[in-house]
Amino acid sequence: MELGLLGSDRRIAAVAAAAARRGDRITLVCETAAEPSAGGRRSGWESLLDATACGAILVGREGWSDARAEAVRLLVQAGRPLLVSHPPAVSMLWAWELEMIRRDTGGVLLPLLPARLHPFVAAVQRRLEASLAGTGPLGGVESLVLERHLSERDRDTVLRWLARDADLVRVLTGDPGQLSALGATPDAETWQNLVVGLGGPDRVPVRWQATPAGDPGLRLTVQGTTESLTVEIPADWSRPWSWRGSEPPPPAEFDPAEAMLDQLACQVAGSGPTADAGRADAIPPATWSDAARAIELADTVPRSLAKGRAIDLHQEEYSELGTFRGTMASLGCGIILAALGLLLVAALVGGLANEFGWDLGKRIAGAWPVVALVVLGGFLVLQILPLLVGESRRHE
Repeated sequence: MELGLLGSDRRIAAVAAAAARRGDRITLVCETAAEPSAGGRRSGWESLLDATACGAILVGREGWSDARAEAVRLLVQAGRPLLVSHPPAVSMLWAWELEMIRRDTGGVLLPLLPARLHPFVAAVQRRLEASLAGTGPLGGVESLVLERHLSERDRDTVLRWLARDADLVRVLTGDPGQLSALGATPDAETWQNLVVGLGGPDRVPVRWQATPAGDPGLRLTVQGTTESLTVEIPADWSRPWSWRGSEPPPPAEFDPAEAMLDQLACQVAGSGPTADAGRADAIPPATWSDAARAIELADTVPRSLAKGRAIDLHQEEYSELGTFRGTMASLGCGIILAALGLLLVAALVGGLANEFGWDLGKRIAGAWPVVALVVLGGFLVLQILPLLVGESRRHE
């Protein structure tokens, strides 16, 4: 497979190196000073729009800017297959906009979230489900704790890692219904020791915490009533995961970069995302909708800190139709308020016109019902727009 490179970072560089080992080629390199392991000629990102230039594109996070965000948007609109470092930016609106564009074009947009594909994650999920059903060795499940050890704990770094780890939370416990961030104010000290609680009705309580790094990585602990299970996930992809629990761990052979390349190749070939064919209970790879949900969780943390309370999370399906309905609801409220204001102004102008014999003022005051009728009529006409698009578009 021939690949293009738009920006880079450590994870994308690992994927590019894995591609070189398996015989794939980097043919185009855009917006990065790093030299990809598989070579490739340098060019402007616009050359990536040409489907004959490369079969798929690797998108890195370093040097991220509004210009690159716009470039990715245009590449998705063009239907180009992309593997995007997750998260490129902690922006819920941008992520969901990209998902709506992807639905329209039907293109491949794959987030770089390999952790959920590791056999250990499927094993933890099985033990959680068994314990919740009352048959597992852990007894009842009391909590899921994720301790992210970071050498740098500034705002952007913490939220970026939270967006990655939130995908594991969703895989293991489902979508949380509530998020609460603990901290007095969203200052530098709060980000260094950020604690985020995730939960909801019928959900296992989850605590995510940023801690100083002795050894950068993630410690995932399932606390049961009888015993606990801990998985150590190093930040370095070249190091193996470790398992601490009474039960023996599953086979741990796993290469994150190779796993993501396999998924990219399958989706580009048109066979769709695939889980491990050798395991019926394997977790499917993340979609861009999964990535957007994870980014949404991270993007909610500053709002929770600013308000000093828990935020209810509504599992809304974002689509063009949903956006249209929300816009129409807001516009309808605005029109009602404007109509009330117009009524007051018309009454005032009419009163002054009658008092001073001002003919133009009388005509202006008398025209307000017609103006209101035209505006409301136009608003009602806009409501039929969803009927003018195809059935498939309306239900996306």
